[in-house]
Amino acid sequence: MQLDKLDKRILQELQRDGAITNLELADRIGLSPSPCARRVRQLEEAGIIKGQVTVLNPSKLELKLTALIQISMDRHTPDRFEQFQQAISSYPEVIECLLITGQSADYQLKVVVPNMEFYHEFLLNKITRIEGVSDVHSSFVLREVINTTVLPLNHINNSGSA
Repeated sequence: MQLDKLDKRILQELQRDGAITNLELADRIGLSPSPCARRVRQLEEAGIIKGQVTVLNPSKLELKLTALIQISMDRHTPDRFEQFQQAISSYPEVIECLLITGQSADYQLKVVVPNMEFYHEFLLNKITRIEGVSDVHSSFVLREVINTTVLPLNHINNSGSA
């Protein structure tokens, strides 16, 4: 799907406020409501808009510890990786799992838990019990400097039609 400047503006507004009404969105980007709704539907059908979520404040929910965990696997086989990914997908504490390169680790996880005691139990009773996990290194977030779900869109050509 070729994106034009109106599509880009729609995406920027929806990233800022996913709960915005179609009427408000149309007004902000300078379209009437029907064409605006059509464009949003096209962006959804094209898979550009994956869904909408509500972002929660972890500290208000007593989730005060964020850990970044680098995990190395004993074997680099499709079966081993799939088994790990299936196991890790069942843990709600894991809010991000990335297969990485350029490090000695194979995966990096972002984990949110209430405290260090909870983390210790999570590490010992879940992570290290996954078959194939050979090494684990944990780092802890002292302060979030940037935490956003907003993707940069400045690479999208502004000279498109509309």
